[in-house]
Parts: sequence; structure tokens; C-alpha cells
Amino acid sequence: MRRPAAAAVVLSVALSVAVPGCAHGDPGGKDPGDAKASTGATAARISPTPTPTRSYPLSGEPRTIPSVREHQPARGPGWRPVSGRAVVIAKGSAALADEARLLAGELKAAYRGENAPRAGDVELALDTAQKGGAEAYTLTTRDGRVRISGSGEAGVFYGTRTLKQALASGGIVPEGVVRDAPAKPQRGLMVDIARKHFSAEWIEDRLRDMADIKMNQLGLHFSDDQAFRIESDSHPEVVSPQHLTKAEVRRIVALASSLHIQVVPEIDSPGHLGAVIAAHPGLQLRNVQGTATRGAVDIANPESAKIVDELLREYAGLFPGAYWHLGADEYQALVVRDPEASFPQLAAEARRKYGANATVQDLATGWLNDRAAVVRPTGKELRAWNDGFFRGGSVAADKDLQVAYWTGKEIGARPPLEYLQEGRKVLNYNDEYLYYVLGEPNEFVYPTGRRIYEEWTPLVLRGSTPVPARYDGQILGGSFAVWCDLAGRQTQAEVASGIHMPLRATSEKLWVAGEPTASWDDFSALARKLDDGS
Repeated sequence: MRRPAAAAVVLSVALSVAVPGCAHGDPGGKDPGDAKASTGATAARISPTPTPTRSYPLSGEPRTIPSVREHQPARGPGWRPVSGRAVVIAKGSAALADEARLLAGELKAAYRGENAPRAGDVELALDTAQKGGAEAYTLTTRDGRVRISGSGEAGVFYGTRTLKQALASGGIVPEGVVRDAPAKPQRGLMVDIARKHFSAEWIEDRLRDMADIKMNQLGLHFSDDQAFRIESDSHPEVVSPQHLTKAEVRRIVALASSLHIQVVPEIDSPGHLGAVIAAHPGLQLRNVQGTATRGAVDIANPESAKIVDELLREYAGLFPGAYWHLGADEYQALVVRDPEASFPQLAAEARRKYGANATVQDLATGWLNDRAAVVRPTGKELRAWNDGFFRGGSVAADKDLQVAYWTGKEIGARPPLEYLQEGRKVLNYNDEYLYYVLGEPNEFVYPTGRRIYEEWTPLVLRGSTPVPARYDGQILGGSFAVWCDLAGRQTQAEVASGIHMPLRATSEKLWVAGEPTASWDDFSALARKLDDGS
């Protein structure tokens, strides 16, 4: 009976092993040279058998916060940093040198500049043909290398954050291709540094944390009734003893820029100007009985506009970013039953400027437009709080002003649908989910990451009810906000800890559209793992 070929090989190998033993004790023993010849012949017969190659399962998606939006799996070992590997930039991508140096430092790897990648290297590349916008990127892990490419520096930077988190969460960058881009272009954290002084170092730590979770705006509300917190050359008298110097602000702005974060300043007016009024009491708004209206300047007094405009012009140069917040919320002249009767000087000025039928509301809207006109020549996109945009009247807010929608509780606050139907672009600051108010006054409660993660979306602008999905394109993004109404209730460290998970949940919901695929327990466990591995 003929044996199969494989069996014959097994038998042949078995025999070849037995032969040398017989040479020493077999009565009819053969010459040992014959045994060697037999063994060599056997080796010759089996040598064409291929060496088995290692087989890999299909890779899984890298585990990151926010999640990547698309991962094409592949079979392969993935990538991990080992001795001798380096970060390089592709030819023509010199603008990525800072991103490459940062990543090399984080990986404890060499940086070799603009060079062809070697085995095991990470390559960063600008690719103007790549689609998806400046914040999109492609991360390819193949043949023991990683290549991160994008049409803009920000996108490539976000790809390095994905690589960093993949290593922290799984020890490896999975084989395959990640194609990723944010669902919303504006993803922010706003901090009230007026009511509570935060150190430059604390703010810089927040920037680094934001960058790792791909957030791109830091709002600084630095003027309010309690304090004015940035050094001023034009009006040093309004500045509070504890404040940021301009040198510190420049350092903050420079760090933010290197991390692809825009710093968005806010001087709130015509309300919330108590710190300015303290130095200039003649600007105080008073009603018909002479009673002072807290925090509000008299917008019929031309000196009020003069000082605010001088401050706006001064700080426009200190903050070179693309955005400016004009405030405009809670002007107390408009919360009384009859503003015209309570503030006859405002009513008279409104009629003088805008006609016989104009009201105090029109004068407040005109104030907003005038302040926008001061900042607009800098090319910045302008936003104001939603309760500074009023229904009807003789004067309408300028069309290019974006609505920072925070509440439906204030006088003048309209349902978000009204702003969207007017064609306005909106940013989501929903105070139901995204307001972290120190001391929890006025029925505020500290928001939880879980509630944001499981319930909130950018469409949920007010309360817990979303606006129709057809308006999604008008919603530019959103911002988590820290307000320091009762400033002493938490330390800087407690604030940082308290906003840690809510900020991660907000980032996830602004980067990835739709319902999360992971449970909250899995998401929070991943966050802890990333914290431990960072």
C-alpha cells in the first residue's frame, strides 16, 4: 500500500534518527559515514517544506477618547515604540516639526527631522489632497511603521493624540487604517477667571488636557462684577490685585496655539461690568429713583462706550485668535416690568438714536452691534449670549453674530428654534448639562459625565429636548463652562477634578455624531486607563 507523501517524510525522518544508534551496536553495522549520508539525504528531501508564517487576527479599533470615527482593520502585529525607532516628517512637511518633536518626547524616541522613514518609525505628513478639512487625519499602521497624514497641521496633531492614547489603552497601535474627523468644528471649555482667580499654570494644565481629547477652544471670561483679571495698559485702574499679567497671557496663548487650541476672550457688557464701575462710578446705571443697578453701565452715557471700546481694542491684539465673545447677557435694565418708565434716560437715548418707537431693548441691541463693529475689523468671528438677542423691536442684532445659547430662564431668552429659524449659527452651552457652577446656587447642580454621555447631544440646546435634526448644520459645536458664582466653594484642584469626566463626555459627543457604542461604565474605565497611562 502506498503511503501519502507526508507520511513518507515522517517515516524517513524517523529512520534517519535511528541509524546512528545502530552503527555502534548492530552486528551487521554500517559505516558511520553511511549514516551521515543518509541523514544529509533526508535533510535534502525535507528542506523545500516552507517555514510557517505567523498568522494575526484582524485588528481591533484603537481605544481612545474621543472615539475614532472609522477604523479599517487589517492583519498584522501593529506598532509599538522600541529602542532605535524615531519620529520623522515627510518631505515638504516642515510645518509639522513642532508636532513631531512633541510626539518624539512623549514616546521617548528620537526625532530625525525631514527624512525618509526607516523600519519602525512614525512619519508625519501634510497632504493637501487629503479630504475632510484641516482637522481630519489618516493614521496608517502597516509593515511595522505608522504614517499620520492630513491636509492641515491640526489634523496631523490629532492623529498623534490617537497614537498616544492607543498605546496608553492597549500598549499597541493596531494594524490598519484610521480615518477620522470631528463631527463639530468648535469644541470648547470656558472658564470664569473673573469671579475666581486661576493661575496661569492651572490654565496651561487645562490646555494640555484639552489637547489630548481633541478640544480646540478655551474661553476666558475675565471681566465681571467681582473682578477684572488681566493686566491693562489703557485702564490699569480697573484691574484686580490678583490677575494674569500680559506676559502670562501671551504664554497661555502660545501654548494653546502649539496645541491647536484657540483662546476666546470675553469682556461681558453692558451688564457684568461691576469691576469697571468700581473704578468709574459715574458709569453706574441708576433708575428713576436714583437706585444703582448692579453691574450695569448706563448705555446712554457715551463714556460707557468709550471705556469698553478702549478695552476691546487693547485686548484684541493680545488675543490673536479667530473668535471673540461680546457677552451681552443679563442687562438688568431689561428685567424690570417697564424699562422705559424705570430708566427714562435710556428710553430717551433709544428714541434719539433709533426713532420715536424705539425702546430700551433697541438701545441694548444697538450697544451690542456697536461693540461688534469695534472688534469686527480684526477679522474675528463674533458671538454673544442668547439672552442678548431679542424678539422684534426697531433694531436687530447683526446677522453675523453667533448665538451662544446657554439658557431659557432669563428675560429675553427665546426658544433655540427661533434663532435657528432666523438662520443664525449657534453654539451649545446648555446650562442644564454643561454648566459647572461653583457652590451650586440657583438650583444648579454639578453636571456629571454620565448624564452628558447618555443624554446630551449638540442638538439639545435648551433643557433636555433636541431641536430638529435638520438644523444640525447650524450648530457649530459647544462648550463646557465653569462659572465661579461662589468662588470659595472649590479649590483650583477640586475644579480640575470635578470637570475631568464631564469634559471627556463633552468631547466624545462633539467629535462623534450619534449614540455612543460603548456603555458609560466602559467609557469611564477607558478614561481611567488613559489617565494611568498618560
